[in-house]
Amino acid sequence: MARPHLAALMEDAWNRRKGGVLRERGWGTKIVPHTGYGSTGFIRVLARVLMSRDPMRQASGDAAASVQSLRSADEETRGWRAFITTPAIDVPVTVRIGDRRIDGRTDRSGLVDLTIHGHGLGPGWHRVEITSPLARPREASVLVIGTRQTFGMVSDIDDTVLSTSLPRPLIAAWNTFIKAENTRHPVPGMATFYRELLDSHPGMPVIYLSTGAWNTAPSLTRFLRRNGYPPGPMLLTDWGPTHTGWFRSGQDHKRSALARLARELPHVQWLLVGDDGQHDPKIYTDFASRRPEAVRAIAIRQLSPGEQVLQNGIPVSNDDLAPAHTEDIAAPVLRAPDGYALGRLVAPVVEDDLTDHEAGARALEASDMWGV
Repeated sequence: MARPHLAALMEDAWNRRKGGVLRERGWGTKIVPHTGYGSTGFIRVLARVLMSRDPMRQASGDAAASVQSLRSADEETRGWRAFITTPAIDVPVTVRIGDRRIDGRTDRSGLVDLTIHGHGLGPGWHRVEITSPLARPREASVLVIGTRQTFGMVSDIDDTVLSTSLPRPLIAAWNTFIKAENTRHPVPGMATFYRELLDSHPGMPVIYLSTGAWNTAPSLTRFLRRNGYPPGPMLLTDWGPTHTGWFRSGQDHKRSALARLARELPHVQWLLVGDDGQHDPKIYTDFASRRPEAVRAIAIRQLSPGEQVLQNGIPVSNDDLAPAHTEDIAAPVLRAPDGYALGRLVAPVVEDDLTDHEAGARALEASDMWGV
């Protein structure tokens, strides 16, 4: 095995040192649950374990949190607070599913990412308990996608559902680290688009795929819930050093996540939703070329010229905004400036392949899928 990159070694040493000092001062750990997913054959349980001054305090942010938590002071916190946390590295965790116990450990960023086979859970929403020494037990939501569910959606977050003005460094820093959560704005019509699509496809899984950091998951989850987006697993990444370099590749993260979804859930055809500010069109069309059976359609939100300037830092012309060639893929590629227009374009396309049998199966599964 290759020696880890110097940046990763330095970060690990720093985090271990901080963790040791905090433990000496009486700190414990807290579990931050994330929403997982799976099929009737496996589930993927996601969470982070962080150092905490008050490990027994009630936390919020996962998809199963109560409505009351939306009114908590956590909503008003500045984004920078999420980035000064200290991960609890290589600490033991236990996932409980009924009477079954599955043991694991956190990785170098405090992440728990356990794939559990033979879980015995049926299609729909479930909760599993996660415990760790010196931490308050928490429940994480898990969506089990049944084999009769053949249609789902993968959605980008930044500038697709949430206006962020990323990745311009100064603006991105202001939006991510300084502005309060409740000052962030949803992209017009996207929540309506997603809700109407879910109404016409009961039980449709919605997976949010972003290059954002795991630190932001609780605030992003609160934002999505507050603005009426459907609940769903969130697949994020870590902005820090990796074993191969100073920063990880966001594009590689999205490519590997899509490939994993296609491998794990081969019975699902995905609607891929993103924006044309950066790399979504290329990532999605490349994936559709490699795995045509996994993609039902691609929906791209077109950024305005002003948003393109914020994204790329240079003026753009209409020619610069021209769509990439997509003749080599079978999936239709639909483009519109907001969710209202995208919804009108997508609805007839995704309905074309629905059979009466599929529609009936989805209706039967609907109550289970969103029953938690």
